Amino acid sequence: MQNKNISAIDLFCGIGGLSYGLKKAGITIKMGIDIDKSCKYAFETNCNATFIHKDIKEIKSQDIEKFYNKNDIKILVGCAPCQPFSTYTIKKKKYKDQRWQLLYQFARLIKETKPEIVSMENVPNLLNFKKEPVFKNFIDELKNERYFIWYKIVYSPDYGIPQKRKRLVLLASKMGEIKLIEPTHTKNNYITVKDAIGNLEKIKSGESSEIDFIHRASKLSDKNLKRIRQSKQGGSWKRDWDEELKLDCHKKDKGKSYGSVYGRMSWNEPAPTMTTFCTGIGNGRFGHPEQDRAISLREAGILQTFPMEYKFASSAKNLKFTQVSKQIGNAVPPKLGEVIGLSIIKHLKELDNGKIEE
Repeated sequence: MQNKNISAIDLFCGIGGLSYGLKKAGITIKMGIDIDKSCKYAFETNCNATFIHKDIKEIKSQDIEKFYNKNDIKILVGCAPCQPFSTYTIKKKKYKDQRWQLLYQFARLIKETKPEIVSMENVPNLLNFKKEPVFKNFIDELKNERYFIWYKIVYSPDYGIPQKRKRLVLLASKMGEIKLIEPTHTKNNYITVKDAIGNLEKIKSGESSEIDFIHRASKLSDKNLKRIRQSKQGGSWKRDWDEELKLDCHKKDKGKSYGSVYGRMSWNEPAPTMTTFCTGIGNGRFGHPEQDRAISLREAGILQTFPMEYKFASSAKNLKFTQVSKQIGNAVPPKLGEVIGLSIIKHLKELDNGKIEE
């Protein structure tokens, strides 16, 4: 092992959250693939690796294998688009979205390229997808390829990620048993919203920081400004708002279940899960704890554990707010990527020390 490079290729790489974390752990990122061309700048700039704009269904084994060197320990990672497995999709039975089949493409490329190590991250509901047992089939394919497999639903605050995000993490190795490292945090020292973004410059709705163009907040309408001003940390429109500010749809029985929308985050807790719409207050509890606005792009990035130096756009002129918000929400938190990377490194060191038989 000692004379081999540990090299990873990232399927569904997006703007590089998973790759950046693996890189920080000490793994070389060779290449990323994504169907969204707008991710190219951020991935290549931050991960120092090649971005290939291509549909995964069109990727052949040779497209991947040429990026590995002969003596590399090959790692193949990916987070297939999670929307098909979301609670919303399952409840609405919107199975016409065929992106869930992308997991089969991941399995195909594993069979064709035969990496020593595989990792996958996705939403927990992947385990409950009833239309077709896609996760079970994925596991069966790995077993057929003689991988040792570990998977678990991970609570992100347990690993220093300041959001209440639950994710399904899978690790598989041809060389021996593998698992995620032990949690690094407990309830006593979870990273809170205040820990993460409490020191950022104050800005108003619709404003950008003069020193950081990524620290930019969406503009609220006059009515939404009234709503956020009446909202309390961790509260709900049900209790906090005057009747005239409540939306008609939320007065219906079904709407009453969405008590967190238009809400403020709490300083002293981890944030809610970041989504593609996390910079708008009408899409969840994405209001700033104190300032009368939704969280900014920079704050969303930090809550996803992207560092301050992460480059999402080359300039303020080239920044597309909605696009970057979507990219941040879709990303694997880099800190989780680092945890996965450290778990792989630990696994390989144990193999070197003879603690696991090859």
